[in-house]
Amino acid sequence: MLFVFASGRASASPDQPGQLDFGGLVRTYVVHAPAGVSHPVGLVVNLHGGGGTGRGEEALTHYDAVADAHGFVVVYPDGIDKNWADGRGASEPNRRGIDDVGFISALVSKLAADYGIDAGHIFATGMSNGAFMTNRLACDRADLFAAIAPVSGTLGVNVECTPSRPVAVLEIHGTADPIVPFDGGAMIGRGGPSTIVSAPSMVERWRDIDGCQSDPGQDVLPRNSDGTEVHRFTTTSCADGTAVVFMAVDNGGHTWPGGTQYPPKAVIGPTSHAFDASETSWQFFASHIR
Repeated sequence: MLFVFASGRASASPDQPGQLDFGGLVRTYVVHAPAGVSHPVGLVVNLHGGGGTGRGEEALTHYDAVADAHGFVVVYPDGIDKNWADGRGASEPNRRGIDDVGFISALVSKLAADYGIDAGHIFATGMSNGAFMTNRLACDRADLFAAIAPVSGTLGVNVECTPSRPVAVLEIHGTADPIVPFDGGAMIGRGGPSTIVSAPSMVERWRDIDGCQSDPGQDVLPRNSDGTEVHRFTTTSCADGTAVVFMAVDNGGHTWPGGTQYPPKAVIGPTSHAFDASETSWQFFASHIR
């Protein structure tokens, strides 16, 4: 079924699977477009964690509801072997030389054309392995992505990051994350071991890249009953109108704040409900359109 908007463009009804031939492989994804919106205000690429799928990320983050409320398109691509080639070398796609930066960039170009989305309105977010991939996208394709919001992921220490221009960044990470350590160092993911940048160091790197000129302002979100407390560090004096925001979730686990609790809670850690990472990330994106 198709909805034909007033602009004359055709848009798939919500939650449509798609395929894209890239690099000799058939790559798959799920796209959600708010019905009846003739000119979506943006496109968000939402990347699953290691061992996950686009459908799983859709369910975890409830980003469809945020897209419907604000009139943007969200796409959930699928990684090869349920992982992303984020540069750490700790995944089957990395070992096979899969070009996930190229695939995601090509997918963005296709969807931007299909839905009439303006340049400068392209954003990326993701969980865990998807967050590592999100940071890599900003490092390699700063010309394409205006802002990113990685959740529970940074970069491998071996991954270069020399963006062609500043990128607005919202970094979200639990201090008690048992999978992707907040303080960096050695970790073992689904694909194997790697050594990673700490969350605070990743934020400092983005502040340097974006030429931020002042120390971050600090505030604490109101507490709730889930045992977490969110400290927010905001730097806005950055080049080209960008900003770097760090939301450190004290006692937060390897989870998507406001999303579904990853099982088992005793191993993964608690999901904070002090804020909704989906709504918060979209509000950040909307304020950093180029």
